[in-house]
Amino acid sequence: MQITNQFQVAQPTEAVWDFFGDVPQVAACLPGADLTTELGEDRYGGTVAIGLGPIKLDFDGEAAITHRDPEARTISVTASGADRKGRGQATLALDASLAPTAGGTAVDVAMDLQLSGPAAQYGRGLVGDVTAVLLGDFAANAQNRIAAIAEGRDPDEIEQVQAAGGVAIGLRAAGMGLARVVRRLALPYRPEAV
Repeated sequence: MQITNQFQVAQPTEAVWDFFGDVPQVAACLPGADLTTELGEDRYGGTVAIGLGPIKLDFDGEAAITHRDPEARTISVTASGADRKGRGQATLALDASLAPTAGGTAVDVAMDLQLSGPAAQYGRGLVGDVTAVLLGDFAANAQNRIAAIAEGRDPDEIEQVQAAGGVAIGLRAAGMGLARVVRRLALPYRPEAV
């Protein structure tokens, strides 16, 4: 499933590009993610924990930067992992691109998440909404960390959006699902032509 997001950072594109080149800094922006091992050139091992009510998935996996273009300011990352309790696997392809704006830098993120095994049963809509919530939290954390670095502060000491707990992420994802239903209901009725 494809999830996209765009956010603005009030910093020059060069500073934002440097930030995205520091994988541990970027990983620190994703709630529930923990980078545990450097496996070599642009390859990392780690964990991701996502909780939704009684459902908690803990993935162990690897991530790698597969493409980095400093001129075009684009970067691609792939990741894959398996749930520790055998409830499924996940693969992720993420593309980010930076573009200068009048007030700083626009960051476009496109993510393709695929789940297989029992984890895929949780429903495409639910997983998409949860992923969108996490991507929004990632954007907020990235903005805060980039600003802290630009101001000379320690980015590990700033307040971050915390890993979404079961109830909080469930409510936010449910709100997104409800908004989708309301938008559909608001569309005018168009009977099929006979």
